[in-house]
Amino acid sequence: MLKNKLCFLLLCIFGFANAQETNLKFLVGTYTLDCKSDGIYVYDLDLKTGNTSLLGQTSKVENPSFLSLSTDGKMVYSVNESGDNSMVSSFKFDKASSLLTFVNQQKAGGVDPCHIINDDKNVLVANYSSGSISVFKKSKTGSLNAASQVILHSGKSKNLDRQASPHIHQLLFTPDDKYVLATDLGTDKIYIYDYNPTSEKEILSIRDSVAVKRGAGPRHLTFSPKGKFVYLVQELDGGIIVFTYHEGILRKLEETQIVDDDFKGTIGAAAIHFSPDGNYLYVTNRGSVNDITVFTVQTDGRLNYKASYPSGGKGPRDFAIDPTGNFLLVANQKSNEITVFKRDNISGLLSLLPKTIAVCSPVNIVFVP
Repeated sequence: MLKNKLCFLLLCIFGFANAQETNLKFLVGTYTLDCKSDGIYVYDLDLKTGNTSLLGQTSKVENPSFLSLSTDGKMVYSVNESGDNSMVSSFKFDKASSLLTFVNQQKAGGVDPCHIINDDKNVLVANYSSGSISVFKKSKTGSLNAASQVILHSGKSKNLDRQASPHIHQLLFTPDDKYVLATDLGTDKIYIYDYNPTSEKEILSIRDSVAVKRGAGPRHLTFSPKGKFVYLVQELDGGIIVFTYHEGILRKLEETQIVDDDFKGTIGAAAIHFSPDGNYLYVTNRGSVNDITVFTVQTDGRLNYKASYPSGGKGPRDFAIDPTGNFLLVANQKSNEITVFKRDNISGLLSLLPKTIAVCSPVNIVFVP
């Protein structure tokens, strides 16, 4: 009898705990100069209703447009886009209280950093305007040391307005943690670097590069959940390239696009992300369209177009799908709002909810595990 009562008590405790897991927190990085923004915001998402609430924010942090959360969730790293005076910042993050506490800041080692990633040893930053990559070693407490390596790309491509010089737009660790991929919008190339996280001198060393169509403008990459395929979205022509991936080697499998062949408007492809189950791929397009496109992912990695939806605002920069796959949030940078979509886990289709979050110039959305 005692054993049965104990089992019942444990079931009640665990059941109650699971019942409480109906909310998730997420971080938002913003631009702060064109409208009123304090920098980084912490929100709560109700996984039953899609309702959100503001929980916390930084104070007077300049242009923390892109963020990277540490593996243990205790540190947040941000770029600070500010021309020649650009910086990179670190913050302690207390998940329970949603408190972000500034720790330290270092010079970016380049101009206009636009993307940032981190692991247990290092923080890596893509500097857009200078076409460079900066590497920062972490201290034992997670703070940033001065840049230990800066790599400057060279070259140009077809579009003289956008590609007169290199423009690194994203960095991405490979699933095996052996390499780092860098997209260069200015030179129409993906660069592949050997990653040596504990090296004192050369943490990144060039291994190879993959050229894409001139004038396409490679922007962001994402790996399939099992790491067998890599998907590239190209900002200037709206193209998507599917690559197979194995041991640092990318091989082109398929090309498609997010616009029709006869499209006459302005293209501004932005973010690309998978659904948690890996069955669907989503891509945002700014320009004159302001939409998000859904593709079905076949077992061989190829894509089938499924649907397109208005983003609910202007300038859909980044977006994020919550880990349950139930909601998709879009950062509409130009209309100063985040829109919330209900997502069908079976069909992958979206429904826009009347749940708009008013926030100045949102760029990046990161869910907190």
